[in-house]
Amino acid sequence: MLLCIAAAVVYGIIHDQITARICVEYFTIAHPPLVNSDSPTVLGLAFGAAATWWVGALLGVVLATCCEAGPWPRIPPRDLVKPILILLGVMAVLATSAGFIGYHVGIGKQQTDWWIYEGIPENRMARFSADAWAHLASYAFGALGGIALWTWALLRRRSLARSAPPALDLP
Repeated sequence: MLLCIAAAVVYGIIHDQITARICVEYFTIAHPPLVNSDSPTVLGLAFGAAATWWVGALLGVVLATCCEAGPWPRIPPRDLVKPILILLGVMAVLATSAGFIGYHVGIGKQQTDWWIYEGIPENRMARFSADAWAHLASYAFGALGGIALWTWALLRRRSLARSAPPALDLP
């Protein structure tokens, strides 16, 4: 569980360090205040940790259960590092792609077109849209990736159980 929390928080902080520099208004206007700062660095650290630790905890609890519960051979945490890193890499690529799409969708949009956040300058709407799309993509693909990790863990354990030598019943 701690591995998943750490991975999610590190991903969230890196993600938010980038998106806070693309459009700081995404954090200062579109979200309730978390810290009293307009600094992209401070906002990225605060929101990156606050918005992801619970995702990592949820993923971690279920993944730990999938890796440990029941009679099948267990999967140790060290065997999860590579699959988690692959998931985070895929999420980063998809979030970046979604951010580019969101930017192009947001070009020429006015606040009244589709955003309900007052105070976002019209010339920042494309950047705001890029951030929103990137964040939504990270959550969506993270959720799908979490389900994929859970499934992978269960299938791997089943495979290990089938290939394990039979247990001896000694008196």
